Amino acid sequence: MIRKLLVTGFLAISFLVTSPSRSEETAVAGASTLVSNWSQWRGPQRDGLVSGTAWPDTLKDRLTLVWEKKLGPSYSGPVISGGRVFTTETVDKKLERVTAYGLGDGTQAWTAEWEGSMAVPFFAAANGDWIRSTPACDGTHLVVVGMRDVVVCLDVASGKELWRADLPQKLGTPLQAFGCCSSPIIDGDAVLLQSGGGLVKLSLANGELVWRTMDDGGGMNGGAFSSPIIATIAGKRQLVVAARDRLAGVTLEDGKELWSEPIESFRGMNILTPVMVGEQVFSSAHSGRTRLFEIGVGTASNSGVSQVWENKAQAYMSSPVVIDGFAYMHLKNERFVCIDLKTGEDRWTSTTLGKYWSMVGNVDERKILALESNGTLRLIAADPAELRVVDEQKVADDAWAHLAVDGSTIVVRALDAIRVYQWR
Repeated sequence: MIRKLLVTGFLAISFLVTSPSRSEETAVAGASTLVSNWSQWRGPQRDGLVSGTAWPDTLKDRLTLVWEKKLGPSYSGPVISGGRVFTTETVDKKLERVTAYGLGDGTQAWTAEWEGSMAVPFFAAANGDWIRSTPACDGTHLVVVGMRDVVVCLDVASGKELWRADLPQKLGTPLQAFGCCSSPIIDGDAVLLQSGGGLVKLSLANGELVWRTMDDGGGMNGGAFSSPIIATIAGKRQLVVAARDRLAGVTLEDGKELWSEPIESFRGMNILTPVMVGEQVFSSAHSGRTRLFEIGVGTASNSGVSQVWENKAQAYMSSPVVIDGFAYMHLKNERFVCIDLKTGEDRWTSTTLGKYWSMVGNVDERKILALESNGTLRLIAADPAELRVVDEQKVADDAWAHLAVDGSTIVVRALDAIRVYQWR
């Protein structure tokens, strides 16, 4: 029923790979500057987009497997820094483990682990009970969040544990019923995350709590399936947060709620990462609607929020990519749709194409790489006139973690392995 729900954020995830020579500093979601091309959930801008790189026109005979490592299950995306790839796994339903590999040849640099497993409710057992949240990296710190809301900060170079914050123990909050799904943001000297019974800001230096807000009440309906982003709206830099019952804007300084808008969804399955269209906010939810909002100065009373348009399309877990004013989104009914962001109208809708996709869009070349949960990788033209699947290739048997792409390198975190591919 909540099939693989907890990937999104998975629902973790998604990290691009960069070589040691590529250490440009990239502005993240209008926020902090992270040293890496893909250092967090959905990439440098948390929008699933890349630019400034050429992609081949085909996959077949162009995609070569460089190396792979067999691993325990995970829905987290891999992270890259300083020529190393970092990936998580759940081991023997007892431990959560992070391992660093050399990008070029897969040589293991270090590994760190801790007790951290939990069982999800019986009706969600098909989703698996392994780590979901995608880590965040700033080139020095690697922040990993386990199923039990335990935040661990590791030294990127050595794997040494710098600090640990057990949020249920620290805050007296219950565990999330489906495990922690939200992926953290590193913003300057802070870590921001939907966890600990709401939304929290921690010190990057020592893990101490700076503030906590948006108390979700806990229980079966508590916890978040989405991951926040940072954006500047009406001149105010803020967190844009999808809770299970609403969208909201929150100040980074003190956690004050600036605006809020109720979101209709089935059993709180408001899963997609919020997507910015200029200063407008795009949202879609399971059994709800697809909507575009204009955000004014406003207050938490939602007086500053107005709906631009709505569409009957219902997303589930797959966050869309936006290219040239069109949103390309995989839906709850397993179809793929192109929506005109000016009017809210569908340009086209596909036939059934799988249960879950993770996508990376190339804004310069107007192309999309889409990884289906069955391991089929598709190269798609971002064309509002029609759906054009240019090519496809099988790269895994089960792949719910987010696809990662950087230049000619593609990283696939299958359920049982990590694989690094190179485009020729």
